[in-house]
Amino acid sequence: MDKVSKTNAARLLDRAKIKYELIPYTVDPDNLAADHVAAELGEDINTVFKTLVLHGEKAGHFVCVIPGNMEVDLKKAAKVAGAKKAEMIPMKELLPLTGYIRGGCSPIGMKKPFPTFFHSSALGHEFIYVSAGQRGLQIKIAPRDLIDFCNASVEDVASDK
Repeated sequence: MDKVSKTNAARLLDRAKIKYELIPYTVDPDNLAADHVAAELGEDINTVFKTLVLHGEKAGHFVCVIPGNMEVDLKKAAKVAGAKKAEMIPMKELLPLTGYIRGGCSPIGMKKPFPTFFHSSALGHEFIYVSAGQRGLQIKIAPRDLIDFCNASVEDVASDK
């Protein structure tokens, strides 16, 4: 296998001396969904987390990291972010706001830190996968290490699809 080049997210974890693995997978540009990533990794969809950026009325931008088989619950997400209501940001705002593209958005190393909320199920796994900051590369990491590193809280911010 080719040597995987480190992403900014991986370098930040290195600097913090946090243990993780970089796991490459084959990208399907027509299917960036988490279930495709899980299938490529041969992993349970419940361990493959997607990073979603939302905007809350009066609360500003915030991030929800949820299992790939769930959808963000806008009411629950708004409540934990201290907003009256919340919505997903338009796709065109993702790159300028975070430095990441769709299908490669990592909770680690965004252009600026945003309040971040991990779905409570993350702590039920020995490790989880999140984007390493580019399509085709995931970070396999212990959830508590990642949550602490992101200065995130654990909340029920999602519901089943």
